Amino acid sequence: MKSKYLMITLCVTSLALSGCASKYVESDQYSGFLKDYSALKEEKSPSGAAVMRWIDPKVDANKFSSVYIEPSQLYPKPQATEKIPDTTLQGITQYYNQALQTQFSKVVPLAKGPGPGVLVVRPAITAVSAKTKGLRPYEVIPIALVAAGVSAATGIRDQDTSLSTEAQFLDASNNKVVAQVVRKGAGADLENSDQVMTAKDARAVLDGWAIDMVKSFEQLRTKH
Repeated sequence: MKSKYLMITLCVTSLALSGCASKYVESDQYSGFLKDYSALKEEKSPSGAAVMRWIDPKVDANKFSSVYIEPSQLYPKPQATEKIPDTTLQGITQYYNQALQTQFSKVVPLAKGPGPGVLVVRPAITAVSAKTKGLRPYEVIPIALVAAGVSAATGIRDQDTSLSTEAQFLDASNNKVVAQVVRKGAGADLENSDQVMTAKDARAVLDGWAIDMVKSFEQLRTKH
């Protein structure tokens, strides 16, 4: 009997630990989109989200009178799946572009290309995933644990969706990198493993990233 309860305790402990994933993108998950990751530090975005970020301490954001947003990339080039088809991946980058343009246009004119006084925003989507949700605390009891295990096997359990982004910010006058950011976020939950992820499921997190980028830009402008 004791061994039975010991096994249950071990199961509960392992489940709890598996659910404590880092809020930051780990270094072994960097895509290679940025040329240098060594200066990145754990920071908080204006909304309080965990980000890995570096900002040139000498940069004067007020020198930028307009912003040019390069088309968002999928990096590295992903392999579409039935769960996350190519239409979803393309829809995500298109919406990311739209979100960035919408938010930046509220505080600064948008440029049609690089030039004097232009800040270049170079964004990329570096990860898109959908996986079965972990067990919730109330499910970690022997009977519910068995039921949840059966549900997971049959694809009934909810699915988490997540995305990661890496972005560079460059001074168009000399092509110098003045800031970099790496972060991840949660998309909308899917009902089961058969549900196909769409770009719409990622809109909230993409909007949040764009809003944070613009707020960070505004904070830099007020420092000078």
